[in-house]
Amino acid sequence: MISFTERNKMKVRFIKLNEYAVAPAYGSAEAAGADLYYPGEELEIAPGETVFLKTGIAVEIPRGYMGLVFARSGLSCKRDLAPANKVGVIDSDYRGEVTVALHNHGKKAQIISRGERIAQMVITPYLRVDYELAECLDSTERGDGGFGSTGK
Repeated sequence: MISFTERNKMKVRFIKLNEYAVAPAYGSAEAAGADLYYPGEELEIAPGETVFLKTGIAVEIPRGYMGLVFARSGLSCKRDLAPANKVGVIDSDYRGEVTVALHNHGKKAQIISRGERIAQMVITPYLRVDYELAECLDSTERGDGGFGSTGK
């Protein structure tokens, strides 16, 4: 029997742009996101401040896939640090340095040290669609019910 991780593996090439850069790494055998590391000098992020943290790597994401950069749950829940744009998108044609816009949502300054895990990246396929103007849309039971319309 082929394991989930063997069946769902692909190679994504990357280069190091900084001598302290660390390869993205999974925290467990079934983790969906690979941790992204900060290779720079120690810095402080003040409350309410957003800092652009370079990871020291550039990636070659295959065509038809994208990289999604998410918060690390421990960093966001315990230290109030999360990506400012909530989810970053790395397109397959981007070859620049992966950068994380980390925002301090808390009330006290936070220190980021070299080698610290600052976000996680998930590589996933996407669909490219052709948007077609229509006169009307098919009706559904929900219709145009918006925020909170399906809950109590």
